[in-house]
Amino acid sequence: MIDSNYKPQHFAWTVRDRVGIVTLNRPERKNPLTLESYAELRDFFRRLGPGTGDAPRAIVIRGAGGNFCSGGDVHDIIGPLVAMKNAGDMAGLLAFTRMTGDLVKAIKHCPLPVIAAIEGVCVGAGACVALASDLRIGTIDCTIAFLFVRVGLAGADMGACNLLPRVIGTGRAAELLYTGRSMKGEEAERWGFLNRIVSSEKLGEEAEVLARQLAYGPNFAHAMTKTCLHQEWEMGIDAAIEAEAQAQAICMQTEDFARAYHAFVAREKPVFEGN
Repeated sequence: MIDSNYKPQHFAWTVRDRVGIVTLNRPERKNPLTLESYAELRDFFRRLGPGTGDAPRAIVIRGAGGNFCSGGDVHDIIGPLVAMKNAGDMAGLLAFTRMTGDLVKAIKHCPLPVIAAIEGVCVGAGACVALASDLRIGTIDCTIAFLFVRVGLAGADMGACNLLPRVIGTGRAAELLYTGRSMKGEEAERWGFLNRIVSSEKLGEEAEVLARQLAYGPNFAHAMTKTCLHQEWEMGIDAAIEAEAQAQAICMQTEDFARAYHAFVAREKPVFEGN
């Protein structure tokens, strides 16, 4: 279980009022990811469980120093990958690409809502981390780009060809993935990549307010919603309706469901406990 006592090596971690805050903290290089930070973030999200006690109930991901994430570190990652290519090490290349994809899978399968707070540069792998999050808040001058094609690679990276069309539509996703061009916050919000735009001064506060709203909600039910959002992509409507019928019946067995009813009858605000 991850709680406020967790001590990561490759990013900063704090918990405030049920909200866990992951801060990518290499601001001098716009917070690039390294082999070590990829692996630690993957393992971190895999270990996150339903929040109880001192554990968080919602997660915010942000970057230090005015930028979200500049993608994979050119020196620590791209250079070694070129060396693997020159050595014909296909197994090593595939191990790396699978590890980066595992980070996205860990975020998607994490039962807690994950909010990306985006300012400055959010490109490459950083854009994929934001894409994997459940909600995205950004500033009007943030820069978002899936720039893999600009370094001679496919736009198909870390699930982008699967996730991005579902968020902004196939035609728009194709444009971004084929060209590698960047979009600013206003366009990103108009296209549906960002849920809302806030000022740079308010970004952290607004992300935490939204996360806290979710953290004080019915946590078990939020986890069920996230599961259904993920699983129903591959279902027809009949299968999806049956899956949701079963999911809702399970949620109706929780104490949070009864708490909400009794609070409504008493004209009070429900206090959810996540069970």
